Amino acid sequence: MAGQSRKWMILVATIWIQAFTGTNFDFSAYSSDFKSVLGISQVQLNYLAVASDLGKAFGWSSGLALMYFPLWVVMFMAAFMGLAGYGTQWLVIRSIITLPYFVVFLLCLLAGCSICWFNTVCFVLCNQNFPANRPLAISLTVSFNGVSAALYTLAASAIDSSSDAIYLLLNALIPLLTSIVSLIPIIRQPPLDPLGPDAVRRDSLIFLFLNFLAVITGIYLLLFGSSTTNTTAARLLFSGAIALLIFPLCIPGVVYAKDWFHRTIHSSFRLQGSAFVLVDADDLELHKELLSRQGSSIVPLGIGSFAPLLNETRTADLITSQQKAGEVQWCCQRLIYKDRLAMLGEEHPARILVQRLDFWLYYLAYFCGGTIGLVYSNNLGQIAQSLGQSSDTTTLLTLYSSFSFFGRLLSAAPDYIRAKFYFARTGWLAIALLPTPIAFFLLAASGSGEALRVGTALVGLSSGFIFAAAVSITSELFGPNSVGVNHNIVITNIPIGSLVYGCLAALVYDANISSGLGNIMSDSDTVCMGRPCYFLTFVWWGCISVLGLACSVLLFLRTKHAYELFEQNRIISAQEYE
Repeated sequence: MAGQSRKWMILVATIWIQAFTGTNFDFSAYSSDFKSVLGISQVQLNYLAVASDLGKAFGWSSGLALMYFPLWVVMFMAAFMGLAGYGTQWLVIRSIITLPYFVVFLLCLLAGCSICWFNTVCFVLCNQNFPANRPLAISLTVSFNGVSAALYTLAASAIDSSSDAIYLLLNALIPLLTSIVSLIPIIRQPPLDPLGPDAVRRDSLIFLFLNFLAVITGIYLLLFGSSTTNTTAARLLFSGAIALLIFPLCIPGVVYAKDWFHRTIHSSFRLQGSAFVLVDADDLELHKELLSRQGSSIVPLGIGSFAPLLNETRTADLITSQQKAGEVQWCCQRLIYKDRLAMLGEEHPARILVQRLDFWLYYLAYFCGGTIGLVYSNNLGQIAQSLGQSSDTTTLLTLYSSFSFFGRLLSAAPDYIRAKFYFARTGWLAIALLPTPIAFFLLAASGSGEALRVGTALVGLSSGFIFAAAVSITSELFGPNSVGVNHNIVITNIPIGSLVYGCLAALVYDANISSGLGNIMSDSDTVCMGRPCYFLTFVWWGCISVLGLACSVLLFLRTKHAYELFEQNRIISAQEYE
């Protein structure tokens, strides 16, 4: 029991780390002040947001550090990178020191890199302590990263609501303090013991309880995260949020109450111990064996192969049958069936990965969906300002953060209802992308405060789902053993999208200032005011997100047969072993 208690304390510590290290989500809270102090254009401000996102391109460095240093040392290296990056930016925005623009760019890059290092630490902790429920642990902890902006908004209101620079100071100090608090559980990791079936079911029950508690936390932050009008109320509400984050330490009591929960709740969901259907080696071998029984010929080409003989045979049969039926044109058949995945879980090395059409469809869906939502959050401060909603910036920031959190939690919902309703995860990805174009076209059609809030909530919900589900999709489509490398390739779209979409928005913004459409001068800082400032940007973003939606639908059509085969064979294998 002592070892189990320490294991859950590590999970709670991981939740704390994730909750307080999503420091890039509050960029829009201080971006306007940063732009004014540095005297830079909207395009140059966008480059600073790109620098923060560019830290993800250096995520491999954290894995390299773990080869030479203990986990807790890497955690503190990340904390001190954030302290140096954000702390120096705070000195700049308070005009205590003056630095050239290029140095500030490097500081943003350093701060962004620290976020990626923290994420790596959390993934390793989940892998080491929850091998049987690894996906559940990762999905839960990643979800809490989405509430960082709401927590920092409450913390800033509790200290000094009149200063936007306080966000930078909090970004520098709170992750370091969180690392100190998390140090003892991380150092005292319990030995890894194999879990029996009962223990796995008990752990999945606890994860269900933690997800329920996470929903309560998200609702609390959504309702009270930005509604404070005085410092005393903000301090009380922030204390309540901290209490909700500490409450999971009562897990040992939940363990003893497992029988009651199992009878009333757990049995109705039929959890299988994983919120993500990540394909492990045993499942993959069984899947191959069952396919062989069905008369398919699979040519073993070693690691990274994806059964070309099976693929070509099925493709030819499907194309022939479709042509005879006259259901679709030949070009559509070729697009859907040619060289598609034969099964889930086949390992794809990087050189094979970039040759697959399925990978590029997935890459574009992420690039035109989740990434564009992140860029929207980076521009939220200027968007609110241009529409005369500057006083609601913190409210919008909390709204985006909370709905991003709910989106991340919802990414696990398909597996909770899997026993009653099964749908390919790429299909859920397509559904999750649908709110994004709706939100942008709504924002283009109306400049009202209500439209801004609804659009922000929809974008946050959609992007949050995509961010959380991406690791699972990468693992399922291109192999669980290669997911570390392959997912780092996938998320290279984030800095690229941040640059492209951010520059697009900045160029439209500055062009409206130059044309004299609704701009004002304030303290030598030119600010664009009115709907034209972002109207064209919203139209472009909406069209781009439609492209992402189309790519996700095509990806679903190309992969649904692999998901259906895997699910059918899983059911057959379960029946055989009963």
